[in-house]
Amino acid sequence: MRKSVRLLNILARLKWGVVWVLIGTALVAFLWMLRHAHFYPDPLLERYLQFASSVLAFTFAANALVRFRGMHDRITLILAFAFGLAGLIEMGANIAPNLTAATSLTVPLAWMVSRTLLAILLVAALLVDRSLPLSREPNKEIAWAVLIVGAVSYLTSVVFFAVPVAPKIHPNAFIPRPLDLLPAAIYLIATIGFWKRLDHLDSFLDRSLFLCCAANVACHLAMSQSRVRFDTASGVAQLFEATGYAIVLAGALLDNAKLFDQVSRLAISDPLTGLANYRRLLEVMEAELQRAQRTTRGFAVLLLDLDGLKKINDNHGHLVGSQALKRLASVLRYHCRGMDTAARYGGDEFALVLPEAEEAVAVQVAHRIRKRLLEDGHEPRISVSAGVAVYPRDGLSIEKLLHSADNALYAMKSNRSVQDGESLFGDSGGKQGAGEWHSAEKGRRRTTR
Repeated sequence: MRKSVRLLNILARLKWGVVWVLIGTALVAFLWMLRHAHFYPDPLLERYLQFASSVLAFTFAANALVRFRGMHDRITLILAFAFGLAGLIEMGANIAPNLTAATSLTVPLAWMVSRTLLAILLVAALLVDRSLPLSREPNKEIAWAVLIVGAVSYLTSVVFFAVPVAPKIHPNAFIPRPLDLLPAAIYLIATIGFWKRLDHLDSFLDRSLFLCCAANVACHLAMSQSRVRFDTASGVAQLFEATGYAIVLAGALLDNAKLFDQVSRLAISDPLTGLANYRRLLEVMEAELQRAQRTTRGFAVLLLDLDGLKKINDNHGHLVGSQALKRLASVLRYHCRGMDTAARYGGDEFALVLPEAEEAVAVQVAHRIRKRLLEDGHEPRISVSAGVAVYPRDGLSIEKLLHSADNALYAMKSNRSVQDGESLFGDSGGKQGAGEWHSAEKGRRRTTR
């Protein structure tokens, strides 16, 4: 089995290897066409593309910082500063004086610094994520990240600006701008790193980072074929750059939307059973109260208590006790009406809100729940006690309804006349045994007598 899985993984990697070889071949052919193109775009297009890239980089940096505050993953912190700084440098270069004949055959160093710096920090983010993925002290991490990114930025700038003569473009050479092969090589390393990262982390952000790095490799390969400061090749290169930034921003937004959806579900659901939590229960009951007041049609609240949970925990362990809670939750989730809302009320107590239901309907629902529990085929067998309250008879507010159902539930527990293991609600035919069922109204009548 392991050999077959390993063989499938090898075949999958070979398949993707062939795909990337074909993509690389097509890119080389495309670059050759660019090299011999005689179309020269409007120089204003260069500024527009640089401005768009800067805005996209700033937006991704802001999203990455927000993600870091929530997830505390170091990779997004480094990426936030990397894209933010790259966008800042490119924005500054975009404000530079207009292109002149003297600078048309020189490599723009500010652009090279921003691109190389981003490539180095992408590789650094991969290395940090591999060794120390999560941050324990976010505020201190931000300070350290500022120092590290500042140091890398300074060293990268020194390497480029320390050259006494600005690097020239050689229009007739096989590679007019060989300096662009350096960031292309670094981006290629980052591309391979993020591709391997997809083996164990496959989110929208991870996939978009891989595609962004691949787009930046294509960007600098295309720029290496540029024969003047801004021609067809350099225009396509900057288009690749903006596309890479757009891809990584889209991936971050999709990932944030997915995380927001998960957090929203966790905020209203119980982590153990997956049912609605107490907060969601109150929201549903409030909505039902408002609906009932508008339509004059009532609803019922059914409280259920898992019998003998402490005994199950003592005899079988807490893991089996948790499984018992999940068994009851599963019955509530799959064997109640679609319009009903099941929630974990607290501990071993559950609640079921039954819109437009009277006491008789609630009793039938309780019988059905009991029957399903008896037929689930798991050990130990579990049973429930129940109490029901009906709006408006048993209360006009959430507190009074829950209090009435709770009183009925514990009145049932204290007055049960059946032995352990017998039906809570009577025979299999569905008849109720004496003292086996309590609603809030029955509890009040008993008290009055």
